[in-house]
This record gives sequence, C-alpha cells and structure tokens, in this order.
Amino acid sequence: MIPVNTPLLSGNELKYVSECIETGWISSEGPFISRFETQFAQYVNRRHGIAVANGSAALDIAVKGLGIGTGDEVIMPSFTIISPAQSVVTAGATPVLVDSDPVTWNMDVSQIEAKITSKTKAILVVHIYGLPVDMDPVLALCEKYNLKLIEDAAEMHGQTYKGKMCGSFGDISIFSFYPNKHITTGEGGMLVCNDENLVEQCKKLRNLAFEPKGRRFIHHELGWNYRMTNLQAALGVAQLEKIEYHIQRKREIGTSYSQKLKKLAGFQLPLEKTDYAENIYWVFGLVADSEEQQEAMVKKLAEAKIGTRPFFWCMHEQPVFKKMGLFENETYPVAEKLARNGFYIPSGLGLSDEDIDKVVSAII
Repeated sequence: MIPVNTPLLSGNELKYVSECIETGWISSEGPFISRFETQFAQYVNRRHGIAVANGSAALDIAVKGLGIGTGDEVIMPSFTIISPAQSVVTAGATPVLVDSDPVTWNMDVSQIEAKITSKTKAILVVHIYGLPVDMDPVLALCEKYNLKLIEDAAEMHGQTYKGKMCGSFGDISIFSFYPNKHITTGEGGMLVCNDENLVEQCKKLRNLAFEPKGRRFIHHELGWNYRMTNLQAALGVAQLEKIEYHIQRKREIGTSYSQKLKKLAGFQLPLEKTDYAENIYWVFGLVADSEEQQEAMVKKLAEAKIGTRPFFWCMHEQPVFKKMGLFENETYPVAEKLARNGFYIPSGLGLSDEDIDKVVSAII
C-alpha cells in the first residue's frame, strides 16, 4: 500500500524527544515550547508565536481573541475544511461565503467586496493545497472597510506571496502541524501575530483563561485547555530545522507528477505557479471532468493499493450547518465542482521516487 501521506522524521526528532523524557519535561511546560514558538515566529517574520494543541484550536483562539462574536459576520471561502467555519459559528458569529477560483482553487477574492455589510467584522482567508490566496486585494479591502484579517496558513509552511512569508499577513495567522504538513508535531498548531495585547489574550485563552495576576483558579472569562506539550514542541523544533529540505522535496514531488501526468486527459492538474507564487504542493490534487470519473479513478487506485483522499466538502452543503438554517438556497458552482470531482494522490514527504512512478503508472 502506498498511503496518501507518510511523514518524514529524519532529523533530530528522536534526540529532542528523548531529552524531554530524560529530563521529565513532557507536559505543557518545558523549554522546547518557548524555543519552538520563538523560532517559528521568526521563520515567518512575526514577533510572537503561541503554540497550541492543533490548527482548529488556533482558529478558535484567533476568532475569540479578535473579539468576534454574536452579530458579527466573517467572510470566508465555501471550499475549505470545516474548521474555520466551525470556529466562527461556535463564537456566535455568521460565516459569509464566497466561491473559489477555478484555476488556483483558492477563494475568489473578486467576490469579497460584494459580501461586505455593516456587520462584517473580518475576512478569513484560507490558503488551499499549495498556492496562496491573492492577498493584495484582500489587504486593500481590510484597510478600506476597517476589517480584521485572519490568515489560515495551515497548509502553507514556507510558502510565500510576492516574496513575503505566508503567515505574516493580517492581524493574526494560524498554522497546523498535523502529520501531513511540511512541519509536523503529530498534532499541534501555532498562532503568530505582532500585537502585544493580542498575543497575551491568546496565551490566556489557550490556558483556561487563567489570569496572569492574582489568585489561581479564579476565572473572569472562559477559555480552553489548548496547550501544546513539550514533547510535541521538541518534534516541531527538529522539523523546523529541516523545513528548507521539506519544501524542496515537496516541490520535487509536485514537479515530477506534473511532468509525468501532463498528457493525462480528463483531469485538471494543480497550477504550477502564478505571478505571485510558485506552488508548494502541500498535496497533489486532481480534478476530474465529472464526479463519475473521479469515483472510477479513486476506485481503481484503491484496487492498486494506492491511497487517495477526496477534496474538502463545501461549507454551504454541510449537513450540520443546514440544520442550523445557514446558507439556505446558496450555491457556489466552482466550489461544488472541486468538492465533487477533486481528490489528491500520495504526496507526503516520505514518498519515494519509485512510489511516484508506481502511482503515475496506475493512474495512466
């Protein structure tokens, strides 16, 4: 079986985790946590990093930390994982959706301004699969309408937009360190920002909203237990040391697939680059001409013991949100096509060149 993802743990992971065990620093306190926060924030050109349990936790904290709540609207893509919308909804706010760009698969930024109302509090951009959102128009809208910007860069470790690191835009940015990411801590996430007050609020929210001063166990607001462990942070520090190689390897995998599948009929391949970014190939996706074609290909690959995973499902078609009465009679045709016809093939960092050839052979 060639799985859809295999992580690469080829650096100091074992050494640093062993150090945690030998010293007893295995919980949410320990030297690797602050080390990982500092080094990762510096890597993406931010002043502060806040390590948390996972990327979804980071989104919860980002939304609440910015004061987004009941009566507020947040503009975001329909085509994404559920986490951003879930964080907005559970905060009491309303997600307002836009369709996708058919070429980059990211949110169509030309549709954002028409969705802005007096209730709009923020724009939440989600960089999808390998290319970043076109950020200049988004930044201009945030300035024009005095909106907050949340940047979900969960899949974009090391990616840049016009030479500037993804994760360095907006009021606050988040990352995920799930095993299929360029940097993994098993489970884990990070918020990065520059605002001193915001970072203190986020640190407070990840730790059950303990007050920084005064008697312990007296709480004036609700937070979460969203802390990262020192064991996870140790993995993160080791992974960050190898990030440039990981980016290089991801692009090698993407380029190899692109060249070997360029004559594949009936499927859209990922765009190799735009005028503002080169694809980082977090995953290598394919979009079939029809849903039936997608299903047939996925079935055949499974029979050949090659793992695949479907694309995200649209937010406006999520049963849980329909039960809440959200997104009634809304349709986003590009997002719907991506969700129905898209899937990605093995593209993890542990993939060998031999594996790539086997996948390509099976597809063809």
